[in-house]
Amino acid sequence: MEKNKNTENDLISEATDILKNNQVGSYTVPSKLLYPHQWLWDSCFISVGLRHIDIDRARAEIMHLLRGQWKNGMMPNIVFGDNTKKLQLQRMWQSQVSPFSPDDILTSGITQPPLLAEAIFKIGEKLDKKERIIWYQSTYKNLIDYHNWIYEDRDPHDEGLALLLHPWESGMDNTPPWMNELHLNLTPKWIQFIKKSKLDYLYSFLRLDTKFVHISERLSNSDAMSLYSMQRKMRKKHYGTKKILGHNSFAVEDLTFNCILIKANDYLSKIAKTINEKIPAKLVESMDLSIKSLDKLWDEKTSEYYSRQFETHDLLKISSISSLMPLYSGAINKERAEHLVKTIEDHSKFSTPFPIPTMPVNSEWFNPLSYWQGPTWINMNWMIIEGLKNYGFQEHADVLTKTTIDLVEQGGFSEYFNPIDGNPLGIHDFSWTAALIIDLLNS
Repeated sequence: MEKNKNTENDLISEATDILKNNQVGSYTVPSKLLYPHQWLWDSCFISVGLRHIDIDRARAEIMHLLRGQWKNGMMPNIVFGDNTKKLQLQRMWQSQVSPFSPDDILTSGITQPPLLAEAIFKIGEKLDKKERIIWYQSTYKNLIDYHNWIYEDRDPHDEGLALLLHPWESGMDNTPPWMNELHLNLTPKWIQFIKKSKLDYLYSFLRLDTKFVHISERLSNSDAMSLYSMQRKMRKKHYGTKKILGHNSFAVEDLTFNCILIKANDYLSKIAKTINEKIPAKLVESMDLSIKSLDKLWDEKTSEYYSRQFETHDLLKISSISSLMPLYSGAINKERAEHLVKTIEDHSKFSTPFPIPTMPVNSEWFNPLSYWQGPTWINMNWMIIEGLKNYGFQEHADVLTKTTIDLVEQGGFSEYFNPIDGNPLGIHDFSWTAALIIDLLNS
C-alpha cells in the first residue's frame, strides 16, 4: 500500500498522543470520559498498537490485565482501578460474590472476546529472541488457564464451540442476532410494561453513556434495562455458568467470539512452540474440535455463517458483520473465503462508501448511527484485513486498509463511524482506534 509519509507521521503522532492521554498508571482506558477502566479486548487491541511505539507500555498493559484474572482462569471484561471501589459500575458487578474472583482486584463477572494470545504473541514479535522467550514464559500459564476455562466452563457439551451468557460478552452489545433473541424471549414483563407505558425515558437519568453520546447512537432505554436485568440475574447466581444455565435458556454460541477463539488457539500454539512447552492434550483436542465445529455455524441454504442458540442449536439467522469473521479465524476453505470476499464487495450488503458496516445495508436492522447495528468500527476492519491477507486477498486488504486510514484521517480517532458519509460517532479520541491505526500504518 502506497503511503503519504507526512500524513502517516501526523496520524501516528496524534494517535500516540491519544494513547498517552488515555494512560492511567500502567494501563490504558478506552476513554477517560465514558470508559474509565480497563477492558479486556480493548487492552489487547491497544497493546498491539503500543508495541510499535513503546514496547514496555505494551507489556505493562497486558500484565495489568492479567492481575484481574480469576482463580478459575477467566479473564473478566473489566478490571477496575484501585480508586474505583465506590463507583456505580463496580457496585453493579460485585465480583466478590464469586469464590473465583481475585482477592484484592475488583472486576466485572463476565468475559469478552479472547484476543489475549494474539496480543501477547505480537508483542513478542517486537522483542529479541531472549526477551521474547522470557515474555512468553511469563504469560504462558495465564493463557493456558484462560483457554482451559473457556472450554471447561463455556463448552459443557464438548462441542468445540464456546457459549456466551450475555451480549456484553460478545463485545458487540446491541448486535441484532442477540437483540432479536432478547426481544423474542427474554425481555422481562416489568420492562415490557414500562416500555408500553412510555415510562422508559426515566431510565435515561441513570445511564452514563447517554451523558456523552446521543441516545440515537446507543441502545434504547428498554434494551439497556433488559441487559442490566440479565446482568443482575447472573450476579445472583454468583456468575456460575452451571447455575445460570440451569435457570436461563438464553446462551449463544457466538460466531465472532468463536472465530477469535480459533485464531487465539493458533497463537497459543505458536507461543508454546517458541518456548518448547506442550499444551495439555485435552486442550489440544478442544482446540482441534473448534476448527471442525465452525462448519456447524454455516447455513447451506443462505450460504452464510451465523451464531446459534446453545440449547436448541438453532442458527440465529440475522446477517451481521459476524458473518465475515470466519475469514479472520483462518479455519475455512478458500472457496468459502472467496464467497465472503464477494459478500464484502456486494453493494446491497457490506460495500458502503466507508466500509465495513456492522450490519448489511439491506437488513431491516441497519442503522448507520446505532452502535453495533450499522456503524463502521476500526477493530472489525482490522480483523477482516488480517483475514484477507491470510487468504491471499492482498489487494482487497490494501484497499480496506487505505479506506480505514482515510476514514480516520477525515473523521478523527472516533469510537465508530457512519458507513455512508464517514461522519465520526461515539466517543472521540478512542484508544483502540488510535492503536490499530498505528498498527495498520506499520503493516
